Amino acid sequence: MSAGIRATVELDATEACPLAALSATEGTPIRSVSTSVATPDSPTSVTEFQVATDEPVADERFSRVISYGDTDVYRFDHDGDQDCPCVVLGRFDCPVARLVADDGTLTVTFHAADFDRLQELVGALREAFPEIDITRLVRDPEETAPETVLVDRGRLTDRQFEVLRTAYEMGYFERPKGANATDVADELGINRSTFTEHVSAAERKILTDVLE
Repeated sequence: MSAGIRATVELDATEACPLAALSATEGTPIRSVSTSVATPDSPTSVTEFQVATDEPVADERFSRVISYGDTDVYRFDHDGDQDCPCVVLGRFDCPVARLVADDGTLTVTFHAADFDRLQELVGALREAFPEIDITRLVRDPEETAPETVLVDRGRLTDRQFEVLRTAYEMGYFERPKGANATDVADELGINRSTFTEHVSAAERKILTDVLE
């Protein structure tokens, strides 16, 4: 049986996720989030989040449910057709384990049963959010797992390596980003969609060495 994987990704979802937009426009950091899953036969998801009581949420889309101590809990419904990360993962019956919103950036943690499932989930997220960054992967420990992993750079094509190296040197993988996808694509003389295709393909090859 393959070991499960805990994945953490970062993405800018200010236009797709109400929580990201709230954290960006009102400067309200979202401290804790729990959400239901939008499955194909469930048209909506329900999400609750916590903020400090001294940072009330004025947006009428969010209704306050309860207050306790220095915390207010708010709730909102969102359409299952909306491409926010919770809904995207929910279409694969994958709940969000942890979500943090700060200044428009979402940090999302979820679980995949194996590497193939991880690729499927990241691919779906990347389709909705091309500039997604994979920030952390944790795999179930196995007694026979080696302590070091050899990454075969030769698995990358020359173009994939050039794209990956240019993106790295320009700060594309840093947080905050030193360059976005459009900046790196312009530097390479390619369009943005071609850049994200090269990065995605390179990541898959590297992750294959690390996780399999």
